[in-house]
Amino acid sequence: MRQAERERQLAALRERIGGLAPEGADRPVLPFGVAPLDAHLPGGGLRLGAVHEVLAAGPVDGEGALAALFVAAILARLSGPVLWCLPGRDLFAPGLAAVGLHPDRVLYAETRRETEVLPTMEEGLRHRGLAAVVGETARLGLTPSRRLQLAAEGSGGLALVIRRLRDTVPEPNAAATRWGVTAAPSAALPVPGLSRARWTVALLRARGAEPRTWLLEAPDAKGRLRVPAELADRPVAAPARRAAAG
Repeated sequence: MRQAERERQLAALRERIGGLAPEGADRPVLPFGVAPLDAHLPGGGLRLGAVHEVLAAGPVDGEGALAALFVAAILARLSGPVLWCLPGRDLFAPGLAAVGLHPDRVLYAETRRETEVLPTMEEGLRHRGLAAVVGETARLGLTPSRRLQLAAEGSGGLALVIRRLRDTVPEPNAAATRWGVTAAPSAALPVPGLSRARWTVALLRARGAEPRTWLLEAPDAKGRLRVPAELADRPVAAPARRAAAG
């Protein structure tokens, strides 16, 4: 009798699990406006009401700036004020404006201590008047990231964490996606001049999607990324499998 009851409960549990939609499937998303990228992401874009992580690490010091510009380009496609939390005064506002995030939209919270960045983000996420909250920190552990996720779910706001790794391996956390951005060679021009910068944008980890990398042109003045013209009409190659960090 006890065995039969257990089998009944297990069958009911399997039925419930089978009917569940993927976590966050009913939440709105912010599309990148880049067809191959959006098609790869669950829901067709960056999920709102969630935490997303951008790694600021690479072979040169400028990779940290690219991470900030990538985040700013995402925010440029949202409306409303943005809270940017950071321990020091090293954010270059004209650079953010160049990718569509006007300084008038940004509220800066200089915490002075890195340990105060995540609590400040959490407090900001609880205010529904903000479109998004950004934080710059070297650490994003499982417990604080879960707290950020709960706060983001409650308000529906977007939480973006720029991770300054400092030669450390990113630890597991509750972020919905993890991204990496590095500089790529620009296209050669037939005449002397500067062509639009190019980035290698990598989705390193995501719930419901495999890791993948795209070569894209850097954001324009409205925060829009773009597939280079010579690559736009090529057939999509089969992605190489790679291990997801974290």
